[in-house]
Amino acid sequence: MSKNNCSDCTCRLANEVGQLKAIVNAQSRTLAKLVRQMKEGCKKDEEAKESTLCGLNPCLKCLQPDILYHLGLNTDTTDFPKVFGDVRFVCMGGTPGRMENFAYYVMQEIGLKINAATKLRNISEAGQRFSLFKVGPVLCASHGMGCPSISILLHELIKMMYHAKCKDPVFIRIGTSGGIGVEPGTVIISSEAIDARLNPAHEILVHGVSVQHASQLDESLADEIKMCHDPCKDTYEAVIGRTLCAHDFYEGQSRLDGAFCEYTPEMKKTYLEQLQSQDVKNIEMESLAFAALTSRANIRGAVVCVAILNRLNGDQIKTPHDVLSKWEKRPQELVARYIRKVLYYNEDDDESEQPEDETEGGAAGAGDTQKAPAAEAE
Repeated sequence: MSKNNCSDCTCRLANEVGQLKAIVNAQSRTLAKLVRQMKEGCKKDEEAKESTLCGLNPCLKCLQPDILYHLGLNTDTTDFPKVFGDVRFVCMGGTPGRMENFAYYVMQEIGLKINAATKLRNISEAGQRFSLFKVGPVLCASHGMGCPSISILLHELIKMMYHAKCKDPVFIRIGTSGGIGVEPGTVIISSEAIDARLNPAHEILVHGVSVQHASQLDESLADEIKMCHDPCKDTYEAVIGRTLCAHDFYEGQSRLDGAFCEYTPEMKKTYLEQLQSQDVKNIEMESLAFAALTSRANIRGAVVCVAILNRLNGDQIKTPHDVLSKWEKRPQELVARYIRKVLYYNEDDDESEQPEDETEGGAAGAGDTQKAPAAEAE
């Protein structure tokens, strides 16, 4: 084995040991608090738990049961508070395979494990539309392609959070996009979702009448995720900027390689350069619906995508599949770091707190992780 390989292996092991130690220490502090509360006679809050979501359909209370058709779930056969009441993060991406792989990855990153012979279950398999995997407080879902598909998923996930009485869930979309003036492989965290007219609103037709909902994203959440990027160690850039949401892949994104094209390369160039001048960093197809629906429900939302090409340099994706697979993992890495930081690096924790009678042996196994299966080709 070469010296370089040895050095890389040592650095990787040291990094993993550091992560596991942080998880163990955080869990130890949590245990210490619980022990102290028990000694002080602290009683569990018995107040009725209610969802923090707002602005929802008032008829939801009357639906007995409420059928989440596309997820294959309903409130009559599933105890939502028991099954989903602990969810704090809802992560979604385009394909079922990508989100299953992310579920295994985030499980490893937050220090959870399952038996090696056991597989995560697709909770929404009966719906035959989306995939849904639960890993502790993290829910991982596939949303398909485009605003109509993700809006269906979001309606039913938001209703799920309501019925489960979840407190302050965070929704994050993880995906791929076409970059505008950024290097391929760059991760873009959206500051705002806009349409092709640069309007920050999601338009829907209700009873034949146009209704627009502001496509707001949580700026502080975008900053928190950006802070999880380490410019000294990560081999890619992470930037915050506006995201244009198109309603199709070809003409709506000013591509020249579709079955139809009624504009010139010069017109395309002018339009994309106009977008770049307005701080638009990327183009994708779901952010408008995602931002509008989450903000209407008082849910903190973020969109984190990797640019798989620079649209100013071309339209077709010619990057080898193995490179694309590595790039697709970059948003997942940042989001997993954010989740781990929220779960285990609470600034309010007293670093000096340690459980009584703690020994090195007693901490063993607390950070055991489950290896994710080999990533499937998508």
